Amino acid sequence: MYFILVIVIILSLNIIYSSLVKEKPEGVQEEKKVNEFVSLGNSTLITMNLPAVDAAGNGVATILSVEAVPGSGRTLTDIENLLFWADTQQSIRMARFVANNISNKNVNTHDLIYTIKANASLIGGPSAGAAITIATIFALRREKPREDIMITGTINHDGSIGPVSAILEKAKASKQAGANIFLVPLLQSRDVVYETTEHCEKFGYTEICQTESIPRKIDVASEAGIQVIEVANINDALEYFKD
Repeated sequence: MYFILVIVIILSLNIIYSSLVKEKPEGVQEEKKVNEFVSLGNSTLITMNLPAVDAAGNGVATILSVEAVPGSGRTLTDIENLLFWADTQQSIRMARFVANNISNKNVNTHDLIYTIKANASLIGGPSAGAAITIATIFALRREKPREDIMITGTINHDGSIGPVSAILEKAKASKQAGANIFLVPLLQSRDVVYETTEHCEKFGYTEICQTESIPRKIDVASEAGIQVIEVANINDALEYFKD
């Protein structure tokens, strides 16, 4: 009798647990939020998905976080499984400089903490500059950015956004990460991709083959299935990121 009572209790607990925690159907992915905003006390944390390219040339979405806390103007970095390349450090320095000019906030009264989470295979590059600048400005202003936008582009000292490579791969990664809008530098909403093919010719009894790269013009928005908008500078990009 005691054994049966125990079995009944266990089954009842399982039923209750199943009703509280329902598993998602197979193949259904959890809804993704691109940007997050947390403000506690005098600290503000901005988290954004950042489009990048891994060592195999595939587009991936990494996680960028910028936290602004009262301080003495220090710039701190926290890296997980990613070598902090020199050009990424330069992007952070430039982003801090531009954010100070655009945000109307004195960065010398804040400590800025930058975190990038990615796989070890991720290759570095300056293309995160625009995103780092945007996140820094919103952290300093203690404002929430829109959740459905991602951006790629280098950052220049005057706030202009410079060109980057692998636009199509990054656009696809942005779409996969849940973004509806992908901001790119001027003239980069269209791209050229190179498709490889093997061409062979016979010379007598000998056949010589070589790999050729065939260029093809593409519309990034059509290829990636995401709205692509060109922006010239950080102020242009901010208009889209305003929630």
